[in-house]
Amino acid sequence: MAESKIEPAGGGSAGRRRRRRDTLIVVAAALLTALMAGHRLIPNIRGLGSLLDSGVPFLGLGVPLLAAVALLARSRIALAAVLVPALVWAVLFGAAWIPGGDGGPVQLRVASQNLREGNPDPTATVGTLAGTGADLIALQELSEDADESVTGRLRERYPHRAAVTTVGLWSRFPIRDFVGVDTGLAWTRALRAVVAAPGGDVVVYVVHLGSVRAGDTGTRDRTVTALADRIRQDRAERLIVLGDLNTATTDRKIEPLTALLNDAQADAGRGPGFTWPAALPLTRPDHVLYRGLTAAYAKVVRTPASDHRAVTAGFR
Repeated sequence: MAESKIEPAGGGSAGRRRRRRDTLIVVAAALLTALMAGHRLIPNIRGLGSLLDSGVPFLGLGVPLLAAVALLARSRIALAAVLVPALVWAVLFGAAWIPGGDGGPVQLRVASQNLREGNPDPTATVGTLAGTGADLIALQELSEDADESVTGRLRERYPHRAAVTTVGLWSRFPIRDFVGVDTGLAWTRALRAVVAAPGGDVVVYVVHLGSVRAGDTGTRDRTVTALADRIRQDRAERLIVLGDLNTATTDRKIEPLTALLNDAQADAGRGPGFTWPAALPLTRPDHVLYRGLTAAYAKVVRTPASDHRAVTAGFR
């Protein structure tokens, strides 16, 4: 009679396959954790690091995918490994979903919108912004034709206006003075205005920083630095920056600004506040940054005819 051979538990080809599968899941979970926790350590060669920074919240989508594979495999080791990137994502980004702000009385409401060059109906776009109850409306990508129609639409409620090239500010309160701000572009695409708000003067910057091209963030990076330098020298006690900064809050390149100013969405909003593209927002280039005030709320508003959603915030 031939001798029978009994494989040890977990041995044989089936056992080896299970071990390889578990190893792959553990390695994938480790790589996902490393990318989320250390994304800013990736060199910013041709904008790669900046791109990864902007998209890092979406790396969390890898967690349920790995968890599903681990569940199908009925592997406790793999499931335990997937908990690590899940916890890292929760620590880094989960707090953004907890409602912020104290909901107290609001004395100043602001809204900012990239109007979109060639907007077919700018009056509809700003009509929605006016409907938010904003006291100040900041616009970027403002053409001459759009400026005329927008001013006509807002004139009754927002009689005070400041505009420089393609950026503008409409206010319910008097604008004491305003001046263009050089951010190092070929033309002036930012302004500084002093608004006589009920609680005292507030300096408001309306900004559209340099654009980002595939593999090239140099222009945007230089304009971030230029704006940060200007704000560092600004002695205003209460200051708000409204605009399209062409950089996400997770992008390392926004740090020169966030080192000087608070982020209304982070302080008083809920969720990441993505604004672009409007149909299915994947990132947040539009911002409300501030100092010397208390943020009570921050929201994102869908507006018609623009490829960006608007950002709003309330202060006192």
